[in-house]
Amino acid sequence: MALVTVTTPAANVRTITLDNPARLNSMSFALVADLYAAIAEVAADNDCRAVVLTGAGRAFCSGLELEHAGLPPGAEDLGRHRMGLRAMEYMGGIVPALRGMPQAVIAAIKGPAYGGGMCLSLGADIRLAGRSAVFCGAGITNGLTGCELGVSWLLPRAVGTSRSNEIILTGRKVGAEEAERIGLVSQLLEDDEVLDRAVEMAVHLCALSPLGLTLTKDTLWGSLEVGSLQTAVDLENRTQLLAGFTGNLNEAAAAFKEKRHPVYTE
Repeated sequence: MALVTVTTPAANVRTITLDNPARLNSMSFALVADLYAAIAEVAADNDCRAVVLTGAGRAFCSGLELEHAGLPPGAEDLGRHRMGLRAMEYMGGIVPALRGMPQAVIAAIKGPAYGGGMCLSLGADIRLAGRSAVFCGAGITNGLTGCELGVSWLLPRAVGTSRSNEIILTGRKVGAEEAERIGLVSQLLEDDEVLDRAVEMAVHLCALSPLGLTLTKDTLWGSLEVGSLQTAVDLENRTQLLAGFTGNLNEAAAAFKEKRHPVYTE
């Protein structure tokens, strides 16, 4: 039985759902393996232009599965220390896998997004939260460090270093209203609205230039890693020039003149 499902709620949109609600969609190696497979499937789907990432039941993802985590693929013959490294690399790679998708990813979050679940939400390009959403870095309260799956890089860029340090070091819970206030999520909605709003937003993204959307995602992530304003501008100049070769700007101008919505094919 698959622990992650892929559905099509609208044309050109795919929903990737963590689907083990009995375990609050916790990150066993089996679930993460299914998530890697789903990401690869959707990333290679040329008909898909936007993705919604969510969790079944009352949780987004409660973090690492503590009771029945299993083993990472290919670790059966490794010793303890090499197996531990393999396990961390396997878990840690899932956020870069989300970042590497050509489609924009919108996280629709309800209930707990703890530990790796919070990190997973940070791997999305946009985060929407229901009022039941709760975030925390659970590793520090479980006797480990608070840093995993890229959170030490991602969270400061989302909410600033002071707030990020406090959230990660204390392991305290951040409710949905605070999450919106500090910029951890961009919208706060009722629980029964968050998934529909995420799909609606995905549909809006699908009306934009496919290449323009992909290049924008790449540029936004890439600019987080460059060392100067000028380098970011140089990157923007080149991606803007590349997008200009599609003819989309001419289509946008024609659509404006003809009082219709533009139709982008590239």
